[in-house]
Amino acid sequence: MSVRAFSRRACIQILAGCASAFALQKPQDAPAPKDWVCPMDPDYRSSNPGVCPRCGMTLVLRVPERIEYPLQVSQSPELLKPGDTVTLLFRVLNPATGHTVRHFELVHEKLMHLFLVNENLQFFAHVHPVLQANGTFVLSVRLPYGGMYRMLADYYPSGSVPQLAVNTLFVSGVCDHPKISPSLAPFAAENLTASLRLDPQAPIAGLETKLFFTLDPAAGLQPYLGAWGHMLAVSDDLIDLLHLHPFLASGGAIQFNIIFPRSGIYRIWTQFQREGVVNTVIFTVPVKSL
Repeated sequence: MSVRAFSRRACIQILAGCASAFALQKPQDAPAPKDWVCPMDPDYRSSNPGVCPRCGMTLVLRVPERIEYPLQVSQSPELLKPGDTVTLLFRVLNPATGHTVRHFELVHEKLMHLFLVNENLQFFAHVHPVLQANGTFVLSVRLPYGGMYRMLADYYPSGSVPQLAVNTLFVSGVCDHPKISPSLAPFAAENLTASLRLDPQAPIAGLETKLFFTLDPAAGLQPYLGAWGHMLAVSDDLIDLLHLHPFLASGGAIQFNIIFPRSGIYRIWTQFQREGVVNTVIFTVPVKSL
């Protein structure tokens, strides 16, 4: 064998050996991070399991398709008068089978949250229907005024995603309609006072508004039903009902982010817990159009 041929073969072997050594030294491709998602706030994602810092919901690896699970509501008695106590029965239906759903996941420590407001926005309730053995939820509540009530139910059928459903209830009689005026004055509740600052100062429909609450005193603040606050914003015509939780919370400063869908006046009820007492603070916010 010629020296030239030997040298060429040796070079090839050396190069092959170097390539093998490089392959051995090359780190294995790291597994792709898992995509953990909040089922209630799907824009929050994490590479690790845990809970959503906004709403406290447990993160899941895959959010199922967002299919509506209808809510049927019946009442007793059928004809309601102001001051009556009504028994409400709620039935969640599986959209594929039409059968009553029997299994639910906790949403902020409860299987169902129900918000009720009346047409003059003087009445507000945040209550929790109780699940029965047959899969229905039952609630009794006193309705002080005549006229229309709007209900927003929040529930989470197992294997699906959290749901929001709006229903309407009527009580006989006429409801007075005092003019709803914007009000951002500090609100003194049971054992705290809340101040509210808006950014932008004049909210615009369709654009994000930041709501900054300052709570005084801040000492003794506690999570309420798994979150640092619960908010319901309702348009004065009762068409839009928005349920939100804080975006950020630090001491006595709590921030909510909201997009008001239309111009008009919105009444905002927000609940905070301090030293075991649930405080409901009320503000009324005007929203402009572009």
